[in-house]
Amino acid sequence: MTTYTILIILSGLVIFSYLFDLVANKTKIPSVLLLLLLGIGLRLLVDNLKIQTLNFLSILPTLGTVGLILIVFEGSLELKYDKEKNKIIRSAFFSALTILLGTVTIITLIIYQISYANLYTCIANAIPFSVISSAIAIPSAAALNKENKEFVIYESSFSDILGIITFNFAITNHSITSSSFIGLGLSTFLVILLSAIACIVLIYIMGKLVHHIKFFLIISILILVYAIGQSYHLSSLVLILSTGLFLNNADTIQNLWFRSTFLYKNLSADLSQLYQLSAESAFILRTFFFVIFGFTMNIQELNDKPILANGFFILAAIYGIRFFCLKVFKNGSISPIVYIAPRGLISILLYFNLPNSLKIPQVGTSFLFLVVLGSSLVMTAGLMLSKKKAVELNH
Repeated sequence: MTTYTILIILSGLVIFSYLFDLVANKTKIPSVLLLLLLGIGLRLLVDNLKIQTLNFLSILPTLGTVGLILIVFEGSLELKYDKEKNKIIRSAFFSALTILLGTVTIITLIIYQISYANLYTCIANAIPFSVISSAIAIPSAAALNKENKEFVIYESSFSDILGIITFNFAITNHSITSSSFIGLGLSTFLVILLSAIACIVLIYIMGKLVHHIKFFLIISILILVYAIGQSYHLSSLVLILSTGLFLNNADTIQNLWFRSTFLYKNLSADLSQLYQLSAESAFILRTFFFVIFGFTMNIQELNDKPILANGFFILAAIYGIRFFCLKVFKNGSISPIVYIAPRGLISILLYFNLPNSLKIPQVGTSFLFLVVLGSSLVMTAGLMLSKKKAVELNH
């Protein structure tokens, strides 16, 4: 394959992804679903033409991690905090927490029935299937009203953060003791401290940099800190979310010393450019990640009836628990938010980070792909149905 052929393919994928985003805005079909289908189509084409390809699975975790950082950062840069939003933030947090714990419990039982593996292994395998993917949920919520959109951003981000904390806790503690919870408390404190330091340092750097290249430096620092934190099993996604929130709300801090030291004239314009760069970079990474994930799937395995049946039970558990918890924690109508529970980038990343000793053969990548695809289809159908009902009510 020549250099020019590779360039044609890469640029073609970006153009298709842009067109898919336009389709998603009009039809409510998530662009991620279309990207997965494009990846599957390319795989079928390559297999028919007998073209030799690279092992793309090796770069999938790296692409996904950077994409996750940029998507959460982009979402947090959109959020403006005021005291009136405490209610939304609180309900989003408790919704994310109870849905995560409830879903882990039920999916653990399903995986146990499938594999009869020990309970610890089943819990570790259940966590990736229990986390809402902010990479899919946040873009899909773009057309919702302001309150619902903010709820989805907070809830999906909290779900990612809590999911990573739970996953790290599970794979580093084979047995639960008092020292396990002491370690969890210490790591949480370190993340909060690291987040506070990073927020102050980054806004200071932004104000002092005079070089015309500054925003990729800021993003690189964020990725560096995230990677260092994750390598020590810290939940560094907290840092990404809090940094975006802090930068976008720094102008509301009234302390005179803070305002004179850290705020500067072009802060608003710089934040606008930083948001644009994050959004466009996230778009590129999301495109390649989901196309490659679709490309690496063997769809012949989806003909396996036990996989289809077990995938259906997991999807039923996901949406049953979500419906019940949102009824408790969400004020007002839970539609269309109840349908926005996609599994995607974060689920794939956590699954690939499972140690080999904990992987269950019956719960393989095809099983994961089925749940990712199924949850995207449910979200698509739910959003389209909600849009149709809204149109009928307006008429």
